Amino acid sequence: MTSTSAQASPLAPRWLSRPDDANALRPQLWARDVARTDTGELSVAGVGVADLKARFGTPLFVLSEADFRARAREFKDAFDDAFRGLCGGVDVYYAGKSFLCTEVARWVDQEGLRLDTCTGGELAVAARAGLSGDKLGLHGNNKSDAELNRALDMGLGRIVVDSLDELQRLADLAAARGERANVMLRLTPGVHAHTHEFIATAHEDQKFGLSMADDPADGSPAGGREGSSPAAVAVARALAAPSINLLGLHCHIGSQIFEPEGFALAAERLLTFLARIRQDHGVDLPELDLGGGYGIAYTEEDTPRPPAELAQAMAGVVRSVCERLDIPVPRISIEPGRAIVGPSTFTLYEAGTSKTVNVDLDEGGTSPRRYISVDGGMSDNARPVLYDADYSAVVASRVTDAEPIISRVVGKHCESGDIVVRDVYLPADVSAGDLLAVPATGAYCWALASNYNYVPRPPVVAVRDGQARLIVRGETEDDLLARDLG
Repeated sequence: MTSTSAQASPLAPRWLSRPDDANALRPQLWARDVARTDTGELSVAGVGVADLKARFGTPLFVLSEADFRARAREFKDAFDDAFRGLCGGVDVYYAGKSFLCTEVARWVDQEGLRLDTCTGGELAVAARAGLSGDKLGLHGNNKSDAELNRALDMGLGRIVVDSLDELQRLADLAAARGERANVMLRLTPGVHAHTHEFIATAHEDQKFGLSMADDPADGSPAGGREGSSPAAVAVARALAAPSINLLGLHCHIGSQIFEPEGFALAAERLLTFLARIRQDHGVDLPELDLGGGYGIAYTEEDTPRPPAELAQAMAGVVRSVCERLDIPVPRISIEPGRAIVGPSTFTLYEAGTSKTVNVDLDEGGTSPRRYISVDGGMSDNARPVLYDADYSAVVASRVTDAEPIISRVVGKHCESGDIVVRDVYLPADVSAGDLLAVPATGAYCWALASNYNYVPRPPVVAVRDGQARLIVRGETEDDLLARDLG
């Protein structure tokens, strides 16, 4: 894949290699049924991108249904196998925030997974898809009373409580209805995940969860008396509340994480806390949710671990810690989202204007960079501007022998930060009308899409067995103006 004879651009990051063949696909970035046809056109499940462009336009999110289903099954099978005989089973919750629509919710259910939601709107999608409430969870650091009541109306299998205030509100709402709410307590185990600051969620200084650190404000020495942490207080209150059915503990250390050590440390800290609950309250809480955040490959630099490896490592930690603490192994839950839907989808764009600029180098002189503009941008993929996220791209409509040159794929919005792919080697002959495909855009791209500059959000197409169908239609200008009452 990489060239030793041709010189790499000094503008390229160290991890980006100059390809011998700019037409080649790196398998880890794509759905497994994406390939090039005999004519060089990119296809998914036997459907070529030219046909997709003609039928649905661009920009277009192209989702491989078979790949999505296969990745969902792999997580379920891997964790079932790893924990078999250890506990009552493993529940795999698909993290709906990564990408959710009614069709995807049905796939999740059909593949034996449950669905994790974090707003009333996501609950509405689940209800429309026909999922039963006992297969749903609800997250969120600031759930409204309306959302909590909706969760109770639907008979949710779990409501993940994020604060002492929310615990009291939920207890009062359930009591007024004469019901018991199924509750998991989200804790912050103080684990620093090696990921972007904005998507690391288990350290103390952030908005999610109940701290496990004892509170020094009570005036006692050495960091506070035993049981003074918000997490310990929440456990005591939840166990004492007749309208709360405390199922167990939950944590989530962040997103796009590759190293297993963070997950292992979080599991050890929460299992130790379960042992403390047993000692203090004489109760064995039956469930433990270790969250998600498993990383995927966006570029050649990324090396995700297969579900089986993750599952075996996690099962080993849970087994050894429970044996050491002499506590029963709780029923385990995980919440993959990105790792299922991310690689299953690519975004199809049409190239427009292009230009070459000469960039000043620190060591002196200049080096050329090609800018290629496409018909989408930060309105369909906000991750580069939010997280400095890196992506890759290929020419999708043809193959070429042109020299690979360092390029930057940019959007059409009135922002200099509107970058789709910051650094990629693309053929020197890319021109207006070429189709470009950006892989691994299934997670947090459509979900974060906006109407900035009054650009309609793109459609989503599911492809399977040579057939493509809309599962989310694209917006029109009429949609954009429908709420404008002027």
